[in-house]
Amino acid sequence: MLIFNFRPDLSPIYPQFMQNTRLSTVVDNALGRFSRSLQNPWRRLSLLLITVLTGNFLASTISTVAGQKAELDVLAAFLLVLFSELISWLVYRGDRSRSLGQARPAARSLLLDVLNGLKLGLAYGLFLEAFKLGS
Repeated sequence: MLIFNFRPDLSPIYPQFMQNTRLSTVVDNALGRFSRSLQNPWRRLSLLLITVLTGNFLASTISTVAGQKAELDVLAAFLLVLFSELISWLVYRGDRSRSLGQARPAARSLLLDVLNGLKLGLAYGLFLEAFKLGS
């Protein structure tokens, strides 16, 4: 059985058998600085905007490749719907604050917000591609 040791000074979680080498210290410091820099609301917002635009680009790319092959349409649609539903389930399953009557909901993690932005960009990009094909 693997027991995780929470190190309060560093953001990643390491198993107990992990050695504290110079490389792990450098990586820990870099990840700590990056996570602290994303605490700034403007940087967080810019990262979320980049993920929405990346999702839009991926939707355009996926629809172009799937349309060119003309064999992967059903599989690509199934995978995109599965991805979208999985992300929706992950993001909105913990939103129980409304049912508990709390005035202010708890903040979501950055990873969930990034995945939700990617899902939003994919959906928006696929709608744009559908409008392009319709006109």
